[in-house]
Amino acid sequence: MSNEQQSAYAAAGVDIEAADRSIDLIKEWVGKTKRSEVIGGIGGFAGLFDASALKLYDHPVLATSTDGVGTKVAIAQAMDTHHTIGFDLVGMVVDDLVACGAEPLFMTDYIACGKVVPERIEAIVRGIAEACLAAGCALIGGEIAEHPGLLEPHAYDVAGASTGVVERSKILGPERVRPGDAVIAMASSGLHSNGYSLARKVLLADAGWALDRDVPELGRTLGEELLEPTKVYTLDCLALLDAVEVHTFAHVTGGGLAANLARVIPESVRVVIDRSSWAPKPVFELIREVGGLSLADVESTLNQGVGMIAVVPADAADAARAVLAERGVEAWICGVAEAADEGTAGPRVSLSGNHRRG
Repeated sequence: MSNEQQSAYAAAGVDIEAADRSIDLIKEWVGKTKRSEVIGGIGGFAGLFDASALKLYDHPVLATSTDGVGTKVAIAQAMDTHHTIGFDLVGMVVDDLVACGAEPLFMTDYIACGKVVPERIEAIVRGIAEACLAAGCALIGGEIAEHPGLLEPHAYDVAGASTGVVERSKILGPERVRPGDAVIAMASSGLHSNGYSLARKVLLADAGWALDRDVPELGRTLGEELLEPTKVYTLDCLALLDAVEVHTFAHVTGGGLAANLARVIPESVRVVIDRSSWAPKPVFELIREVGGLSLADVESTLNQGVGMIAVVPADAADAARAVLAERGVEAWICGVAEAADEGTAGPRVSLSGNHRRG
């Protein structure tokens, strides 16, 4: 490309030099995630991953998932804090994979922005890389796309995809769940990455609260609470699979606890979740009270303090909780699977009782 062409492209708003500098800045972070199966480094047209290890499986099945962060990126942009959003991206993707029992192998990301600011790109990718380390997967490639005229200079969005592998005979799902199984909840770190359109409307648009507002109930500013990174459960779930019999996992994302758990519960089973078994973090009640929302509204939108569910045989429940506790994961029995009454229609998962106060 000639200098004249470069100048014309720059005049159109695309800064090739800034993109190149961004690549130089992120190489260190991407390198930290490298697994032994990764071939080469960043800079090629495709990420390469040696799949010969799959020969060790009797019947390997590849699993794939893709997702984004949603409107939580607006909070990161408003606060000019970009190094945590990667946990939200990676968590949304890899924890969907582990829900079927798959180990995430590698991940790719996509960052679209109005203007490439190398230091901001580095911060975003640093978070993605650190989250990949927390999930045990490699970050093997990605794309930085500058979209002047489509996005404002400060604006960006992120998305990602991951591929994992699971032995076919060990795929988790509804067909494994039985009456009598224990339903174990794992605590969320906060809102995670879902319901931010509602949270932003209630707290920022309607109530007019500022992100730097100190909120006594939260013990910090509103912005700090809203930027709390998503907890990544992948290695905890894989450790649980190694230690005890697990029938299924449910990643609690958009739609709330009941809707996501219902996806992995067979027609023959019903689960009643006991709200009194835990106290959600204050942010959930804050959104409900400030917005004047019904409990049904928040429960169908927010995770209400539960980020992942494990369904295990009743006699494995104590061991499962012990494994999670050893890994620093707060977990508790929140319900029990029961046989559905024959011919009785109704939700596969329902909630009863009242939450404890924190």
